[in-house]
Amino acid sequence: MNRRGVSRLLSAIPLVNIALLLRVIGLLLLIEGCFLLFPLATCLYYGEADWKDFLLTSAITFASGTLMIFGIRPESSNMGKREGFLLTAMVWVVFSLFGMLPFMLMDREPLSVSDAFFEAMSGFTTTGATIMTSIAHLSHGAVVWRSLMQWIGGMGIILFTLAVVPMLNSSGGMQMFNAEVTGITHDKLRPRISQTAKGLWGIYTGLTVILYILLVLGPMEPFDAMCYALSVMSTGGFATSDAGLGVWSSDYIETVVTIFMFIGGVSFTLIYRAMLRDFKGVWRNDVFRSYLAIILICYAVFAINIVARGQAYTLKSVTLDPLFQVVSLISSTGFEVSDFGTWGTFALSVAMVLMFFGACAGSTSGGAKIDRMIFMLKNCRNEIERCIHPNNILTVRVNGVVVPHDTVMKVTAFLCLYVLIIAMGGLALTAMGMPLVDAFFSSFTCISNTGLTAGVTGYGGTFAIVPDAGKWLLSFIMLTGRLEIFTVLLLFLPGFWKK
Repeated sequence: MNRRGVSRLLSAIPLVNIALLLRVIGLLLLIEGCFLLFPLATCLYYGEADWKDFLLTSAITFASGTLMIFGIRPESSNMGKREGFLLTAMVWVVFSLFGMLPFMLMDREPLSVSDAFFEAMSGFTTTGATIMTSIAHLSHGAVVWRSLMQWIGGMGIILFTLAVVPMLNSSGGMQMFNAEVTGITHDKLRPRISQTAKGLWGIYTGLTVILYILLVLGPMEPFDAMCYALSVMSTGGFATSDAGLGVWSSDYIETVVTIFMFIGGVSFTLIYRAMLRDFKGVWRNDVFRSYLAIILICYAVFAINIVARGQAYTLKSVTLDPLFQVVSLISSTGFEVSDFGTWGTFALSVAMVLMFFGACAGSTSGGAKIDRMIFMLKNCRNEIERCIHPNNILTVRVNGVVVPHDTVMKVTAFLCLYVLIIAMGGLALTAMGMPLVDAFFSSFTCISNTGLTAGVTGYGGTFAIVPDAGKWLLSFIMLTGRLEIFTVLLLFLPGFWKK
């Protein structure tokens, strides 16, 4: 069948312009192929044999992308809402499918298909969960690729595409922007979506470079500093060694990482305002002030808990360590201080609340977002007041603006689905033979894109003992959490495929 025949066959699928989707995905694969050149160059620099794996993966990715671009001619270049949502969900899966290949081709301890896909999806969604019991055997190139996957996924694959492919600005760009960027409402920094995407990626890249410089000024070597800059700014949590940040035992590094995990949890729209010196506008933002208040309150709770348990061995153990842990949890980075597992079940309960809500919408953090918590609490207060004054007209106000009723209802539906997915995921994992606590905590940590396991569940720090079917399920849950539920679940509604 010739090229035009393939295009006609794909365009025959009703309602969805599949040919256009595949062509855009082909373009995205070329971008992923370019990113794969970085770990390839790293392996060549350190003289590691894994360069062949990255060369082969990059070649396969480039070839697949080229075939999709030049082998398919869509009848129409218009991308509607359906195509926008479908592309946003598909590209994360496609990137993970190609991104997992280096892990399967490794000479030492190669991963199975299930393990490799889980690792790649965990990276791109910035969950930071891993099935590897140790990363000591990984080449420098593989370590860079793990960190780079998180950095790409932190700001968003589609958002990067909107920044470098202007044609999508007027072809479903707004739908894709809304589908991928976290939050309830999405403010544009500039009039055009492509300009907004460039602005967000510019801020993101600039902060990453600043973090790298600060880490290099400390005891970190340039290689570790680069990987941690990518991992911390994306609030991903992948480390460069089994000991993590603890290998340096540096208060300076812990302080710098704490500051940038905090920044990673702030809406990039507010960071943009701060760069324009609109500090009053930032401070008046209800969500930002709530973010600060939650961190300070939970820090105090952790510090008191440490003192009450007789674990205040040093000044750092009641100052920097609990602050680092609170910021790590609320930003969904998932780093842990060495003795976090000994802080008791109360500390774990507080940690789960922080993981559930996460930080600000429009940031690189996971979780349900503080914005939705504020909406929920204010709406609950209104409903309680209506029991006494049923005829009163009560509204939800955030930042001095009345929130539409439809938005409040959408937040309520989101939180209900969020809890339901945790419950259904936990049930499914127990049916696969996993212990009760581990099953539900795994579902919870994956949808919140935190990846926290060490010292909490029975994994010993990894998801290695999860059955293969469970890894695919958790990969789906990670994707659902990263794209904030609606973008993924929408594809399973029959109405999505009907005119």
